[in-house]
Amino acid sequence: MTTTARAQGATVWLTGLPSAGKTTIAQHLGERLRAEGHRVEVLDGDEVRRFLSAGLGFSREDRNTNVQRIGLVSEVLARNGVLSLVPVIAPYADSREAVRKRHEASATPYIEVHVATPVEVCSDRDVKGLYARQAAGHLTGLTGVDDPYEPPTDPALTLPTQTQSPRESADAVYAVLSERGLV
Repeated sequence: MTTTARAQGATVWLTGLPSAGKTTIAQHLGERLRAEGHRVEVLDGDEVRRFLSAGLGFSREDRNTNVQRIGLVSEVLARNGVLSLVPVIAPYADSREAVRKRHEASATPYIEVHVATPVEVCSDRDVKGLYARQAAGHLTGLTGVDDPYEPPTDPALTLPTQTQSPRESADAVYAVLSERGLV
């Protein structure tokens, strides 16, 4: 990438259940993109919720507000030449659609990736102990278990992470970025 060329930004939204592998894939992809000289930000759902969306709960309305806030930040970054990687559950299709439309309105590339890990595999991974807490009755509203998750109907890419490594998943996302002329 030359310093005189304007960097092409895009949002890569990785949606999927808790412990599906969204953040790990984004981290692998981010490392590769940075090594190539791209400007990259990872907007991790947990981190953003702690700071940008502090005070929000997990009602449908609060989840929608959280997704819209993250979507706005990602769109602004992408519009300004940053490859924005967004590993966020975003359980509701209408919330993700609103983010996509915002990107379309500003002619900013938006790529939705479904990290399609079965709930049983996510429960076995249980990176944050959420599934164990839910099973023990200490947590309600767990996306994909006792709260809805609406999988994308037409994602740019579907990643079956139960049959591929995080690096292989990141490489598949990279391939989509490359096919679209974004890297």
